[in-house]
Amino acid sequence: MVNAPATVGPVISAWTAVSPLGLRAADFSSGLGSGRGTGKPLDPEEWSVPFREACLVPDFHIREILGRKNTRSMDRVTGLAVTAIRHLLSGEREEKTGDGAGRLPGVGEHTGLALGTSTGSAQSIMDFTRDSLVSAKPFFVDPARFPNTVMNCAAGQSAIWHGLKGPNATIAGGRAAGLLTLRYALRLQRAGRARTVLCGAVEEFTSARAWLEWHTRADDDATAVLGEGAAVWLLETADEAREHGRGGLAEVAGVEFGFAADPAAARTALADAVTRLLDRTGTAPGEVRALADSQAPGAGGEAERAALADVLGGHQPLRVATADAIGDTCAASAAFQIAAVLALAERGEIAPGGPALVTTVDRDGVVGAALLRTR
Repeated sequence: MVNAPATVGPVISAWTAVSPLGLRAADFSSGLGSGRGTGKPLDPEEWSVPFREACLVPDFHIREILGRKNTRSMDRVTGLAVTAIRHLLSGEREEKTGDGAGRLPGVGEHTGLALGTSTGSAQSIMDFTRDSLVSAKPFFVDPARFPNTVMNCAAGQSAIWHGLKGPNATIAGGRAAGLLTLRYALRLQRAGRARTVLCGAVEEFTSARAWLEWHTRADDDATAVLGEGAAVWLLETADEAREHGRGGLAEVAGVEFGFAADPAAARTALADAVTRLLDRTGTAPGEVRALADSQAPGAGGEAERAALADVLGGHQPLRVATADAIGDTCAASAAFQIAAVLALAERGEIAPGGPALVTTVDRDGVVGAALLRTR
């Protein structure tokens, strides 16, 4: 039985993405529509990694994009996050001055930030640790690089760069991080901690991440090409959005999670979570208009596809295959899935009011689903 839908929930009213398709939301949207892939061979002179190709953000040079001030020791994951949030706050326009001119209206200093990650920057952690071991003295390290070793560095630096003094949280959730940050942002709003929240997730491609993936992957995961990037969106009430001239792109109808002790249990756990979500939001399986699954490699992806087939039956909504274009972005994958749904909504490929289902399966056991209603 399907319950009656709840009242209108918070809406996502703006978004952006820094991805292998380009530095802007428009690049991401048009790239998805073109169906082109972004995997490119890696130069062995530059990259000491076990993979031959990767999906990298093109022309991403931190000091060229953000300037030379305060970027000498900034690592890649922080640069990606700061850049994405800058683009969102500027409404995808280049900043004309440094005093906040042209900033997205209604996003003031009390705005919250929830950013998803896996471990922060594995490269920064390993580099700093190595320096302390191989230097003449353990304390002969660059102190300016120590903040990069802390998992919440990207979120903290993003808040400092953009003058955000509201709640600041880093959610370490692997492939599910994007959905976990969305739920955290909803909780901040319900608790009255922040009326507007920037949320999303970020992942970097580095030698350290590549080797960690190489050594922890199962044999059936070996073909997945690694990607990187950041996707961020603005969550606010429908009234707040209208007050500042934003119609809202999608309503967040609900988010559900479950846990699977092993890959074999992921199918049932995800099917249960999706069923609860559809029931709670008053949505019949046949009403789902778009599906953005995580395309997780290996057994997790197989379990995800089987769970969705169990719930949706023969119904085949429009499938949004984000990973085909930008690779395995791990911690940022669910955030990019949401961004892809928003891109389709902007292009009118999902009718207003059409439910879009976003799902994820992480190899550590977390499964989750979110339902967005386009506006």
